[in-house]
Amino acid sequence: MTFPSSLRALNHRDFRLFVSGQMISLIGTWMQMVAQTWLIYRLTGSAAALGMITFIGQIPMLVFAPVGGLLADHIPTRRLLLATQTIAMFLALFLGLLTLSHHVQLWHVIASAFLLGTVNAADNPGRQVFAAEAVPKEDLMNAIALNSSMVNCARVLGPAVAGLLVAMVGEGWCFVLNSISYIAVIAALMKMVKRPKPRPQGASASPLKRMAEGFSFASHCLPIRRLLLLLGLCSLLGTFYSVLMPIFADRILSGGPSALGWLMCVSGVGALAGAVSLTLRKSYHGLWHWIAASSLLFGISLLAFAFSRSLLLSALLLMPVGYAFMVQMSSTNTLLQMMVPDAFRGRVMSLHMVMFLGMVPLGGLLVSLLARLHFNEPAIVAVSGLGSLLGGIAFLVGLPRWKREASALEARRASAN
Repeated sequence: MTFPSSLRALNHRDFRLFVSGQMISLIGTWMQMVAQTWLIYRLTGSAAALGMITFIGQIPMLVFAPVGGLLADHIPTRRLLLATQTIAMFLALFLGLLTLSHHVQLWHVIASAFLLGTVNAADNPGRQVFAAEAVPKEDLMNAIALNSSMVNCARVLGPAVAGLLVAMVGEGWCFVLNSISYIAVIAALMKMVKRPKPRPQGASASPLKRMAEGFSFASHCLPIRRLLLLLGLCSLLGTFYSVLMPIFADRILSGGPSALGWLMCVSGVGALAGAVSLTLRKSYHGLWHWIAASSLLFGISLLAFAFSRSLLLSALLLMPVGYAFMVQMSSTNTLLQMMVPDAFRGRVMSLHMVMFLGMVPLGGLLVSLLARLHFNEPAIVAVSGLGSLLGGIAFLVGLPRWKREASALEARRASAN
C-alpha cells in the first residue's frame, strides 16, 4: 500500500509502526496529565501547588535533556526508547495503584512526576533522532508534522476521556489505563529493525566535552539560536495558562473536571489543525514567516483568553492558542532538523526539548511566585500573553537577517556535500 503525499512518511515501515504504537500510548499519557493536575488541585486547592508540581515534573527536562541528547547520539534509538517506555509504564502503574487504594499523598505525586520527567529527558531526544533515522531526509518534514498530528489527536481524545473518567470513577483509573497503553508502543518497538549506531567522531572525548560541543554548535549558529530563544520564551509564558487551567475551569468559568477536560481538548483541536496544516506543505521554505505569524497569534489569543468569563468563548479562544503554538513548535523542529548535521542531531534536538519542555518548570515556578504575590489568575495569563506578543514582534523585526543566515548555512552544507 502506498500512502498519499500528505502521509508519505507512513510508507516507511518502522515509522508506521512507531506511529501506531505511540498513538495509543499518547492518549494514555494525556489522560494521566489531566488526572494528575486534577488530583493535585483536589489535594491542595492551591494555584501555587499547581505551579510547583509543574516545576518539579519538568525540571528534569531542563537539567537532564542534554544528557539525553548525548545518549541519543550514541545509543541505538530503539534500545533507548524501549528502556524509557518500560520505566514510564511502571511509574504510571505505581501511581494508579496508590490512588485507587486511597493511599496517595502529595509527595507520591511529586516523586512520580519527577521520575517521569527524568525518563522523558532521555525519551524525547531519542524520538527526534528516531524520526531522522526512520525516514529519508526528503520525508523528514512530513514525519515531524505527522508525529505532531498524532500527539495532538491524543491531546484531543485523552483529556476528554480523562475528564469523564475523573468525574465518574476518579483519577486512579486514568493512571492505570495509561500504564496499560504503554504496551502498544513497546510491542511496536520490538517489531522494528535493529539499527546499529555507528561510532561517532570524537566518541573518545569525555561526555561533558561532547555535550559542550553540541551547545557550542547551536549557540554560534545565529538562525538556530534565534529559533530556540523564541520557542523558549513562548513555552515559558505559555505554561501559565496550562498550569492554571483547573482554576479557570472551576472558579472562573464555573465548571469542574469535565470542563477542564473539554478546555484542554479544544486546545488540542487547535493544535491538531496546526499540525495537519503542516502535513499539507511540500517544502519547508516559508516556515520562517509561519513562525513569526504564529508567535503573534499566540500572544493575542492568550490576552483575549485572560479576559474571557464565558466557558464557550474561552474554549473558542484556546483553539488559536493551540494552533499557533503547534505551528511554531513543529516549524522550529523542522527547520532545526534541516540545518543540523547528523553528528550533532541528538544534542541539538535536546536543546529544542529544553526550550520546548524545559521552560515549563520555570513557568510553573513563576506561576507559584506570582500567586504568592497575590496576582490573580487572569492577570497572570495576561502577563504571559503580552510577553509572547512582544517576543513575536522582536522576532519579526529581525526576520530578514535570520533568513539570510539560514540560507548561507544551507549553501555551506550543500557545497560541503
